[in-house]
Amino acid sequence: MNAVTAPAGGMLRPLTMTGVRREETAASRAAGDADFDALYRAQSRRVLQTCRYLLGSPDEAEDAAQEVFLRARQRFEQYDRERPFSSWILGVASHHCIDRLRRRGRETRLFGAADIEWVPAAAREPGPLTALLARERGRQLREAVAALPDKYRVPLVLAYFHELAYAEIGAILGIEPGHVAVLVFRGRKQLRRMLTAPDRKDDDVS
Repeated sequence: MNAVTAPAGGMLRPLTMTGVRREETAASRAAGDADFDALYRAQSRRVLQTCRYLLGSPDEAEDAAQEVFLRARQRFEQYDRERPFSSWILGVASHHCIDRLRRRGRETRLFGAADIEWVPAAAREPGPLTALLARERGRQLREAVAALPDKYRVPLVLAYFHELAYAEIGAILGIEPGHVAVLVFRGRKQLRRMLTAPDRKDDDVS
């Protein structure tokens, strides 16, 4: 038996199974949008912060965060509910910002190894921020991170702010974990110098 529904005029009309499915799809989509909006609101500040750190530009970060919102909403059906939403949405933000950086410097390989001096780096996985970084005021730290070259800033942010393993960062950037370790090592070294002696020129990084 066909379901019935009453239009505005009060007359009952048959509702076909196609119509039922359309209404169920619309209701499901509306519920999904509401669910996404609630989850995103809880993470929106971290998304914007991620964009600021990765891009090194507050103005560009605002635009990027808006695009992340739109892209994530379109892909929300692909989100695996077994994973924390924060990890998923920050992954979307990281990939989007890295794509922007690659387009910005499309004439060169952003994370190429040509200028990397391969030095022994500590064989450890990234952990929480070091005591040095933890002691710094937010504004001072943001300015110092933003001033780093892209090739050092991006791995450093992914390692110390998202606490990703070197292998995970390498998979995102398309480079070897050992290459990531060197970039993080050199980025930390330059960042420490900038925070402890802001007026001192760093001759170690070109």
